[in-house]
Amino acid sequence: MIVWRDEHTTLFRSALYETVSTVIATKDCVIVVDPCWLPHEVEEIRQYSDSIKGERPLYLLFTHSDYDHIIGYQAFPEAKVIASQAFADKSGEKKEDIIEQIKAFDDEYYVTRSYEIVYPEVDIPIEGDGKSFSVGGTTLTFFQAPGHNADGLFTIIEPLGILVAGDYFSDLEFPYIYVSSHEYEKSISKLDTILEKYSIRMLVTGHGNPTREYAEIKKRQQDSFDYIRAMRKLIQEKDVEGISLLIEGCKFPRNMKKFHYNNQLLFEKEFIEMGLPIGGVNKGQE
Repeated sequence: MIVWRDEHTTLFRSALYETVSTVIATKDCVIVVDPCWLPHEVEEIRQYSDSIKGERPLYLLFTHSDYDHIIGYQAFPEAKVIASQAFADKSGEKKEDIIEQIKAFDDEYYVTRSYEIVYPEVDIPIEGDGKSFSVGGTTLTFFQAPGHNADGLFTIIEPLGILVAGDYFSDLEFPYIYVSSHEYEKSISKLDTILEKYSIRMLVTGHGNPTREYAEIKKRQQDSFDYIRAMRKLIQEKDVEGISLLIEGCKFPRNMKKFHYNNQLLFEKEFIEMGLPIGGVNKGQE
């Protein structure tokens, strides 16, 4: 599973959706980010973190609550959990829905796990932007990142200069927007502040490849802006072919077309809710 390793950072990539789980080791602690997917993959991450941890405390950092990112939670029962306050405050019904998604996945593929499937209990909930949490000389600084879903979190790990971005800034995926395109734009705009205030030496995303190049980080941000703005324009123009061509050349088209279409429906809903015209008429009045 290991696709990247240096003195402090090890990246594990699942066979499913190129999902990335991260283990970061400093002199003060070990941080495991979004351990997933399959049982043997979670176990590999678990064994690796055990092998390097020593006497250091273990933390689980969840970038957001999508079921694929929390699926390995109970394999690390001694870890302290860090996530956004919105992640912690999710209603009981929504938590149950997420757990049901995990159980449905496991049932569909006859997957058996060695641990109970439960929604994570958050020990260190994070509110606001620029808030920090330190363990010795290791500091984690957080920025809220809603838009993809409602409870995303960007995390900067210093002094290593690592930005953990969850399901943003992927080189594999266009924006998958489940909640709000406007919130999504606000979240990816925060990258400018982060790059100005912090020395970012590595960007780690939830799917696809990391990058250590400043120009590539900025390109991924701009690609996301371009997708959102083009989608709005094409919906206004009712340009069905143009919308389809927005993801031309994507790596996994049969699956990604579904996410792209769901984005289109969300954008159209936003237009209707704002009373904005689509193709010269109000979509809701056609």
